[in-house]
Amino acid sequence: MDATDVAVRRQVTAMGVAAFEVGLLKTDGAGGSVMIPRVWDQETLLRSISWLRFQNMHGYNIYVRPKGEHDLSLVDDLKREAIERMKREGFQPAVLVETSRGNFQAWLKHPAVLPRQVSTAAARELAVRFGGDPGAADWRHFGRLGGFTNRKPKHELEDGRFPFARVVEDLGQRYAAGQAFVGEIERKVQDLLSKREQVHRSAHPNPGPLKTIDSFRANPVYAGDHTRSDLAYAIYALAHGSSERQVGEAIRTRDLRHKGNEKRQDQYVERTVNKALSMVTHGRER
Repeated sequence: MDATDVAVRRQVTAMGVAAFEVGLLKTDGAGGSVMIPRVWDQETLLRSISWLRFQNMHGYNIYVRPKGEHDLSLVDDLKREAIERMKREGFQPAVLVETSRGNFQAWLKHPAVLPRQVSTAAARELAVRFGGDPGAADWRHFGRLGGFTNRKPKHELEDGRFPFARVVEDLGQRYAAGQAFVGEIERKVQDLLSKREQVHRSAHPNPGPLKTIDSFRANPVYAGDHTRSDLAYAIYALAHGSSERQVGEAIRTRDLRHKGNEKRQDQYVERTVNKALSMVTHGRER
């Protein structure tokens, strides 16, 4: 095996998940981009290294993340000092990748698979605590796959080559502070949800049968604009005691593929629910 085979095997073995999403991203000079997505188990990913190497040579950056809910958090854009502090405080990375000189991505392995909301909250807290990139802190963010070159133009070397993303550590172990940290995050998420539910119940202690989202979609006032009807329904449902989860599930009952990939669909739903929640909350405060 060559260095790329070794690096990929080290990383995916240490991540230790059943299935991976692999993203091949190529940008052009005009700011556009092309993404080639793949979903593979570990064996298929390892068999595909030659193809990935070919695409990398032709300008594609190679990224990876777990498929579905998982037990990992990615902390992006870390410096060496932050890595050392993480280790001292019980947050030993399961995988550490140097993406460019002096810049690191750390995958931390939690004590168990985390629900999406808890996973995102954990990633955000880790980014804040250790100086990572908050923009890369959510439950399903892509990280670089070691063994392939970082093709960002700012990293191009004088001779026209690009630096390799290096797998620096691949212990694959759960971090020592995991139980206490995840417990803390779960309590924060539950407290937030409980407070929101209390606001909903206090505003509408005896809610009657609610209008359905289909009644909003069929309302001619929205002229078939489902972005508007989704928001209108979300405001109505939250104000009448529905939970954020229930509202999100209702919005997902229509086909959202025109919004983009799964992540963009999730972002649309989350953005709509949060906007509606803000409008409802601020309206009550007045």
